[in-house]
Amino acid sequence: MPARCTVVALASVALVGIAHAQTLPLPQVSPAVDTAYTKLEASPAYKKLMTDVRADDARALTELKTMTEIPAPPFKERSRAEYFVSRLKALGLADAHIDAEGNAIGIRKGVGNGPKLLISAHLDTVFPEGTDVTVKARDGKLYAPGIGDDTRGLAVLLSWLKVLNDNNVRTAGDLVFVGNVGEEELGNLRGMKAVFREHPDIDGMVGIEPGTGDRVLTQGTGSHRYEVTFRGPGGHSFGAFGLPSAIHAMGRAISKISDVRTPSDPKTTFTVGTVSGGTSVNAIAGDARMAVDIRSNGTPALLETEKHIMDAIAAGVADENRRWAPAKSQEITFQTKLIGDRPAGQTPTDSVIVQSAVRVIRANGKEAPTLRGGSTDANVPMALGIPAIIIGSGGKSGGAHSRDEWFDPTNAWEGAQWGLTTVLGLVGVDGVEAPLLARRRGNPPITR
Repeated sequence: MPARCTVVALASVALVGIAHAQTLPLPQVSPAVDTAYTKLEASPAYKKLMTDVRADDARALTELKTMTEIPAPPFKERSRAEYFVSRLKALGLADAHIDAEGNAIGIRKGVGNGPKLLISAHLDTVFPEGTDVTVKARDGKLYAPGIGDDTRGLAVLLSWLKVLNDNNVRTAGDLVFVGNVGEEELGNLRGMKAVFREHPDIDGMVGIEPGTGDRVLTQGTGSHRYEVTFRGPGGHSFGAFGLPSAIHAMGRAISKISDVRTPSDPKTTFTVGTVSGGTSVNAIAGDARMAVDIRSNGTPALLETEKHIMDAIAAGVADENRRWAPAKSQEITFQTKLIGDRPAGQTPTDSVIVQSAVRVIRANGKEAPTLRGGSTDANVPMALGIPAIIIGSGGKSGGAHSRDEWFDPTNAWEGAQWGLTTVLGLVGVDGVEAPLLARRRGNPPITR
C-alpha cells in the first residue's frame, strides 16, 4: 500500500509591474505647532521629565527582558496582559483592567479641558506557543523572539507612566494607556477594533512600534485574506484517470491570479502565501486549499483587486472542469472564507498630529524625519477618520518575526523622549501649554 503523502508548499505569486514603495511628502510645520513645542521644551518641568526618562532607561530595559520572557502568542496574550495591568496599577492607574477582548487598559486622567489620546503598543507576538523566548545578550544586543516587536513598546509606555507620576505632571487631556491584542497574524486588529468600539470618545492615537524614532507612519495599508478550499471526488491516479483534480484546479487558479494587474497608486499587492492538499502521490486530489493575501493603501483598489482574484479562481476551476468534462456531481467546486480583514486609512500629512511628530524629530533627530505606510493598529482609527500615527520606541532592532530578533539598547532613551514629547504637546500640560490635538466634533468635553 503506498505511503500517505501530503503536499505542503509555499508559493509567492509574482506581481506584474510591481510598484515601488510610495514616498509620502513631509508636512510644513505650522508656526502654532512649532511655538507650542518650543514653549513646552523650555519649561523646567519638561526638562526634568526628559532627564528622568533617560535615568529610567536601565530599569525599563530590565522590564523589557521580563515581559519578553512572558509568552504572548496570537490569541494567547493573557499572561502578558495580566503582567501589564499589574504594572499599570502599581504605577498609579488603580482602575486598570483587562477588557472583554483581552486588552490591558488604564486611563491617566487629565485636568479635564483637553482631548483623550490613546497611546498603545501591542501585547502579541507572531511566535507560536512553545517558542523559547529566553533573552540572551551578545555583542551589545539582546536577542529573543518579540523583544523589539512590540515588547519594547510596552516597556516604553510603562516608563512614560512612571516618570509622569513621579513628577506629578498634570496633562490637560486624558492619556489612555493600552497594551492591545490581535495586531499580529490573523488577529485582525481585534483588540484595537474593540478599543474604539468601547471608547468612541477617543480623539487621537499614538501607537508605538520598533524603530529609533525618526519615522512616522501615517498611512494604513488595508488587507483582505482568504482561505480558498477546492473539493472534488478524487480517485486513483490510474484507475480513475479522467476525473478533475482539486490540486490541478488550484494550480490553474494560481496561474490566472498571477496575471492580475494592480495599480501602482495606491500601491496594491497580492500573494498566494500557502498551498496544501492531496493524500498520495498516486491519487487524484480530492481536496486542496490555499491562502491569499491582498493589500492596498486604498479601499476601492483593494476591493477591485479582490474581485479580479475571485474571478481568476472561478475561471481556473472552470478550466479544470472543462478539461475533463465530468458529470456535474464530479466537478471541482470551491469555497472562499475571509480570514483577515484590516481596513485601509490615512492620517492627512498636514494634520496636527503628524506635524507634531515631525516637529519633534526635526528638533532632536540626527536624521531627517520620514513618513511611511504599513499595516498596524493605527489602521482602525484611520479608517474611522480619527487622527493616528505610529512612532518608534527608540533603540535599533532587527530580525523582526524571526527567532533571531534583536534589540540594541544603545541610546534607546532618545526615541522614548521624542515620543513622550510628541504626546505631551498633543494633550497639553497644565500650567505650561494648551493641547494641540482638538476634540473631535460630537465628542463632549471631558469634565471632572
